[in-house]
Parts: sequence; C-alpha cells; structure tokens
Amino acid sequence: MEDHSEPLAEIDRLTAEVERLKERVAEPSHRIRALEARVIELKGELAGSISRNERLSGTLREAKEQIESLRDDIERLTATPNTYGVVLLQNDDGSFDVLSTGRKFRVTVGPDVDPADVVAGAEVTLNEAMVIIGVRSSDTVGDIGTIRELLDDGIRVVVTARADEDAVCTLSDGLRGTRLRVGDRVRIDTRSALVLEVLGRPDVDELLLEVVPDVTYDDIGGLDRQIAEIADAVELPFLHADLFAEHRLPAPKGILLYGPPGCGKTLIAKAVANSLAKKVASAIGEDKGRSYFVNIKGPELLNKYVGETERQIRLVFERAREKSDEGWPVIVFFDEMDSMFRTRGTGVSSDMESTVVPQLLAEIDGVEGLENVIVIGATNREDLIDPAILRPGRLDVKIRIDRPDAVAARQVFLRYLNDEIPIGEGESIDLMVDAAVDEMYRTDDINRFLEVTYANGDKEVLYFKDFASGAMIENIVRRAKKSAIKRVIAGGERGVSSGDLIDAVRSEFIEHEDLPNTTNPDDWAKVSGRKGERIVFIRTLVDREAGPAGGGRAIERTQTGQYL
Repeated sequence: MEDHSEPLAEIDRLTAEVERLKERVAEPSHRIRALEARVIELKGELAGSISRNERLSGTLREAKEQIESLRDDIERLTATPNTYGVVLLQNDDGSFDVLSTGRKFRVTVGPDVDPADVVAGAEVTLNEAMVIIGVRSSDTVGDIGTIRELLDDGIRVVVTARADEDAVCTLSDGLRGTRLRVGDRVRIDTRSALVLEVLGRPDVDELLLEVVPDVTYDDIGGLDRQIAEIADAVELPFLHADLFAEHRLPAPKGILLYGPPGCGKTLIAKAVANSLAKKVASAIGEDKGRSYFVNIKGPELLNKYVGETERQIRLVFERAREKSDEGWPVIVFFDEMDSMFRTRGTGVSSDMESTVVPQLLAEIDGVEGLENVIVIGATNREDLIDPAILRPGRLDVKIRIDRPDAVAARQVFLRYLNDEIPIGEGESIDLMVDAAVDEMYRTDDINRFLEVTYANGDKEVLYFKDFASGAMIENIVRRAKKSAIKRVIAGGERGVSSGDLIDAVRSEFIEHEDLPNTTNPDDWAKVSGRKGERIVFIRTLVDREAGPAGGGRAIERTQTGQYL
C-alpha cells in the first residue's frame, strides 16, 4: 500500500500558507479602505478650507476696492482745481499761448494730449503746473458781432459788437481760408478776441433778391417811351463804357421812377435788369447772362432801433460792391423810396431822416465808388423825397410813369389777352379789347367818380379813367377769365367774351367806389397822382343804380362830401 502522507502534509502546509496570505492581503485592504476614508475626510476638510479662503479673499478684495474708491474720492476732493483756457496760437518751439483767467500763458502739452488737437479757439484744461492735460471744442455760446472790415493779412477782421464798438479779432483755425464778407454776423469770444463761428446775415439777406428777374420789356405795355429812356440811362454806359470814357461822360449814378401806384415802376426796373444781363452776356460772348437785382422795399428796411437802418443801408451797398467786383452789373432798387428818404426836418419817424438820408448820400458819393452799380428808386410821392437825393450827380435821371391813356391801356390789355387764351366763338381779341377800353375811358355820367374842389375854388370832375393803371387792367382780365371758367363749369360756352371783359370793368369800378375815403390830402394826392393846388372838398359821384354792364343811368348820386 502506497504511502501518501508526505503529499498530504504538503497540501496542508500550502493551505495554511494560503490562509496566512489571505490574512495578510485582508489587512492591507482594510488599511486601504481606512486610508481611503481618511482621504475622503481630508478632502472634505480641504474643500471647506478652500471655500473659507475664497470667501476671505472676496471680502479682502471688496475691502480693497472700497479703500481705492475712498482714496480716489479723497484725492479728488483734496486735489488742486484745474483751470480752463482758450488757445490763442502755437509758437515755433511747440508751445502754445493760452488765455486763462484774463492772463496769457505760454504752456506745454501733457503726454496724453495730441498737439494736433490743440488749435486756435479750442478750449483746453490746464493742471496746477499750467500744462495742457485735456482738449475740447470751443463753447457754442458767445457774443455776436458784425464784420465791418477784412484786414489784409487774411486772419484778422474788424468786428462791431457791443455798443457798436469796433474791435480787431483773429480768426480761429477752423475759419481761416473761409470766404468771409463784410456784414457777416459772427460769434466771437470777447475774452480772447477770436472769431469762432460765422452765422451769416439774414437781416440783410432777406432784403435782397440776387437773381435776374424773369421780366422782359415785352411784358410791359404802354410805356415804350419810358422804357427807351431808362434803357439808355442804364444799358448804354455799361455796354459802351469806352465811348463814355472817350467823351468824359460819367454814367448816371441813379434813376428815379415816379408816378401813381400800379403803373409799372417796379416792372420796368426788373425788365431793365433782365435786358442788361442778356446784352452783357452777348457782348462778352457768354451763353447765359447775369446781373444782380437787389430789391429793397423801404418799409422793410426801416428799424425802430437807432442806427440800425443806417447799418443795413451800409450792408446793402457793401453787398452790391461785392457783386459788381465780379464784373457784372448790379441794380439796387428802392421801392417806396419816399417812406425812407423824406425831406429832413419833416419830423416823420422822430426825424430819422436826419441820419438815414446822409447815409444814402454817403454811399452814392462816397470814396468807394459805385462801379457797375446803379441805384433805381420808385415812389408815388417824389415831392416828399429829400431834394439832396434828387440833385444832379445822384438820382439825376427822373422818369415819370403816368397812368395809361386809352392807347396805352389797349397795349396792356393785349399783354394779357393773346392767342394762348381761349376766346369765345365768333369773338376777336382786337374787338374785345377795343370794347373794354371804350368802357373804361367813357366820360359820360356812368363813369363819373368824384367832384374835387381845390383851395382856389376851382372844381374838377374825375372819371374812373383817371384812376386806371396797369395793375387794374391786369385785374380786369383776371375777372373776365374767372367768369369764363365758371361759365364752362356750369355747362356754358367756352372762352372769354366781350361781355366778360365789360362786366369785369364794371365790377372793378364798383370795387373802387370807396377809394377816396381819406381825409389826408397827402394820401389823396398819392392815390390820384395829382399834386399842386390843395384839395379842400371831395364829393363822390358814383352811380348806385347802374347795372354791371353800364346800362343804367345816374338816377341817384351820393351828395355827401369830405372837407380836407
């Protein structure tokens, strides 16, 4: 029998060894788990510590920021105040002259400032060491002045500002090279005597019409003689300046157009400007002519402030000289001239004439000649204009514009009635106009208007024709056209007819029945165009029962009158 004792013993030994190894392995695993648990515990403690550290760090950071803010506030509250200044100019060494607190300083630029931004007129910030540490644009407010003279250096101007005192000012860098004109309104810094901004000059520009009027001689009827006279006075000296110089004949400085209202004075002046522009263009070979028509209405130029009207007259003529220097003719047209330049000493408008009239005379006769500038005045009362203005060498050409007679009225009618206007069937323009003129210029009872008694006892009957004007004729044609339009709208015949014109004449006359209701003889003379013997009594003679077409008779006349 085989002995197995030794192998069994060996198995027992190995089994025991395995058990011991198991025990040895189990002990480290336990220790490992314990260590793992300790690691987890330590990690938790570390995370709590980190969180506390982060909270502490955040608290410290907030405290630091508050301390910095408090430090900034303390530094700001205790810092030396900065001052402002206005830059005058840059010096050759790179420094700048600055005006601050009424004193002039030569200063340098801080490292944070670009010297290119430091220009004349700019406002800068200066620290306690008087170093430029900031730049900003100039103020948007300031005093307003008017340029009176441009000095030769191109950077200085004479400005009239407060209390009409003149001062020499320097242009800021932004304005140098800008085209400035005498009369421009500007914003100035009185501290530094710098011109900062150009504001224009609307107070004068609104009075000016610097265009060639679209009016020709063909638009004017019944004034051929007057047109020829004014054309000779205005156009010949400009178009044939060499011949005038050869004969030592000076061009007229001014022309006066006078006569009753509504008779074409303003229209003639505009037509002269248009004709002159075309003829000048033809003479120099240009396609399009140009002239300047400065249209000034007397009442608009008047100003209640002392010296203001005179200043505007100066600016008007300065503008005219500017335009004439370009080589083009300039017409300065004063409408209603008697409202501005009345005889001195009359006491009108607080005797303003004592300064306004001399200002106009100074512009006409002054050392600055009116080269290529022609003054044309229009008035209904030439007898009220100061005689010094009307003497030879000033407004030395005087042309009367009368009320149109029957021949002239016919020409005016034909300016407004032509082949372009719809005419009634079977009608002739010539016959229509003849009928209208006959109706206007009748001297029978139907057209009697006034009986005027003069101071010497003479009496005169005035008819509606004595108050005719080009403006009245234009209005008559408009009435006739409107009647024709209303007839077409109502389904009637098309075109203007003789009946439309005659009805329009009667309607126009009826509208003027209250014309003489004035107690001022000066006003009456202005309306009627009659001067001389003083009018003391007016009696209206209007036919109250005449039909629109003039078929009625003068059954009842007004017997009321007015003592003047």
